[in-house]
Formats: sequence, C-alpha cells, structure tokens
Amino acid sequence: MELESLKKLIRDVPDFPSKGIMFRDLTTLIKDGHALHVMSRELADLYRDKGVTKVVGIESRGFIGGSILAYELGCGFVPARKPGKLPSVTVKKSYAKEYGVDTIEIHNDAIDENDVVVIHDDLLATGGTMEACYELVKSMNPKKIYINFIVELTALRGRENLPQDCEVTALLKY
Repeated sequence: MELESLKKLIRDVPDFPSKGIMFRDLTTLIKDGHALHVMSRELADLYRDKGVTKVVGIESRGFIGGSILAYELGCGFVPARKPGKLPSVTVKKSYAKEYGVDTIEIHNDAIDENDVVVIHDDLLATGGTMEACYELVKSMNPKKIYINFIVELTALRGRENLPQDCEVTALLKY
C-alpha cells in the first residue's frame, strides 16, 4: 500500500462540525489494520535517525498517532491535555481560537534540556493549537523540537502560523 493510497481511506464528512467545513475523518483509516501499520511505519521513518527521546501528543486525536510514533521509536510519550486533566503540577499555555480562548497543559517534569521532541497531532488546519503546544514545549528548553501531522489541509495555510526554524512534516496533504 502506497502512502498516497491512505487518502482513499479517509472519510470526508461535509458540514461537520459546522456548515461549510469538510471534516477529514481519520477513524476510517486507523480502523484498517494494514493502513494503520503503513501509517505507523511512515511516521516513524521520518524520525528514526533524529535521536527523538519524547513524543508529545495533543489531545485527543494526537494521542493515537503520537503513542504509535513513540512506541515505534522506542521513546517516551507525553500527553498535552486540556486544563484539569493531568494529575500533577503542570505548565500551561493559553491561545486564541476563532471562537474564544483555549489552554493546553503538560506536566512540568515531562521534558528537559536533554530531550529531542516530536510534537504530533492528527491534522494541521489553522495551526493555533500546535503553535501553542510548540511554545509550551519550547519553554521547557529541549535540545530540538520537530512538528508532525498525519494530514495537512494546505488551503488553510496553518503551516504559516508555525515556527519557521522548526521542521514540520505531514504524511498526507489536501
């Protein structure tokens, strides 16, 4: 199975979550065992030689690919969560969204200056959540940060909102 053939397994859901939005539903890709295996291998191949020590997965769909990526690379997984979901001391970053303000948190001891981090989410749209997560991880002073997505919606130009000094990859682009 070629990487581009994975697109055929992603369901388009028009007008979700609101009118005019074409939602790319990755659940139809990850329910296919062979496609999930191909996606997992392709994600890991992007980072096998980069010395990654931690993968940060953004709640909630970023937990799926992020956990797989961490497993494939033999490194740790760090959940980036909504406020109040982590049980210990956290660091947090608030950010503006089109309909208000949101916040993301990570345990304050999850990342240190010796870590090489991949921040993963399932889909890049406008980039606001990833930008906030990047700033949060950066504040913890890791050696290096990479940013990764399974899908990028290029028409929304979210990549332009991400740091220019950081390698950003996406397996599939629409």
